[in-house]
Amino acid sequence: MFKQAMSLFMSDHCYDKFFLDFDFFNAPCLTALISKVLGYSIVAGAMMVKVPQILKIMSAKSAVGVSFTSLLLEIYAVTTFFAYSLAKDFPFSTWGDAFFLMLQNVFIGAMIQHYKGKTGTGGAFVVLYSTIVYILISGFTPLSVLSALQASLMPAVVIAKLIQALDNYKNGSTGQLSAITVFLMFIGSLARIFTSIQETGDNLVVLNYIVSSTSNGVIAFQILWYWNANVATKKKAE
Repeated sequence: MFKQAMSLFMSDHCYDKFFLDFDFFNAPCLTALISKVLGYSIVAGAMMVKVPQILKIMSAKSAVGVSFTSLLLEIYAVTTFFAYSLAKDFPFSTWGDAFFLMLQNVFIGAMIQHYKGKTGTGGAFVVLYSTIVYILISGFTPLSVLSALQASLMPAVVIAKLIQALDNYKNGSTGQLSAITVFLMFIGSLARIFTSIQETGDNLVVLNYIVSSTSNGVIAFQILWYWNANVATKKKAE
């Protein structure tokens, strides 16, 4: 039972090294274990990472400051990575967070439309998105196409965050953006650089996370920069 549970975090070889040979400082196995634990931690965190953002929008009954265009590009990024990872048979610990981010981002997209008075558009958006996901993961889409989509993620991520950053700059605040969500996304993307190197060996994936971390860092910096403006706006609204 114990060995079965440990198989989630290490290979049979590393299990033997740790629990039969008591070689707890075996460098390759220790690095792999840290990567697995970190990867699953990121997946667990991703299950709730957008919840503060969702609650903030629901509480304000407004999605002002949350760019729908930027969100669409983020959805494109996590969905493409999710489909690419399934096709490449990467371990769940490397892509599970993308799955949960997909679900939460789509819900936020529907909320944005709802609070704009376009609930029907939000519903159509969810249906269309679900259809696209099915096409991507059902085996109809060739790996070559998924690889091309994965390669396009870097400009998509940069553009997504640039749009949000420009909106923040124009508004002089970060509006309904959740500081908790932004900082968790930044920390998570940084950690994903390490886990991707260890578990996928895919340079394209690693480079995407480097770009993503840099872009998320820009938004995190703006959260800090506009902190006082956000507090003043909240007091004014109250």
